[in-house]
Amino acid sequence: MLGSVAWPPVPIRTERLVLRESEGRDRAAIVELLASAEVGAYVGGAQDRGELERALPEVPGQRPGFFVVELDGSAIGTVTLSGRNVESPDYLHPEAGDVELGYLFLPHTWGRGYAAEACAAALAWFATTHPGEGVVLTTQTANERSLRLATKLGFTELTRYHAYGTEQCLATWSGRVQP
Repeated sequence: MLGSVAWPPVPIRTERLVLRESEGRDRAAIVELLASAEVGAYVGGAQDRGELERALPEVPGQRPGFFVVELDGSAIGTVTLSGRNVESPDYLHPEAGDVELGYLFLPHTWGRGYAAEACAAALAWFATTHPGEGVVLTTQTANERSLRLATKLGFTELTRYHAYGTEQCLATWSGRVQP
């Protein structure tokens, strides 16, 4: 899985973005992400800002698979490739893959294609470093933007199920991004 490759990788550069390891200067943006009601709407809600300020390490997210997404020198979001939790109610279809794609972006950046660009770059990196390994994505079906992005990235719906009080979608990655 992710621990089997050297971390951090060389920063991944796209046309507009840089995906890189977290640094201390990213802490404020990560607090903002996790405390945002808009960002938290489909991921369990916003977290308490005061608690985040106390609990987050000086350099949050230092682990394999955690990318900070940078635009013009500032953090605007995160992309994660994480091991799936086998204890989770959404651990369905284990054959689909052991790694799950996740992403969060600051609301002022939404609608500009940054999530698609960053996730595609992270998936391409993963396909190169972990050839043949499956990736899944889980999202609430009410999150229409996330469902559209999943399709654009080449994910195919496997199943819908009820968890965390709402309908969820589990999708698997085909190994290529749709044109």
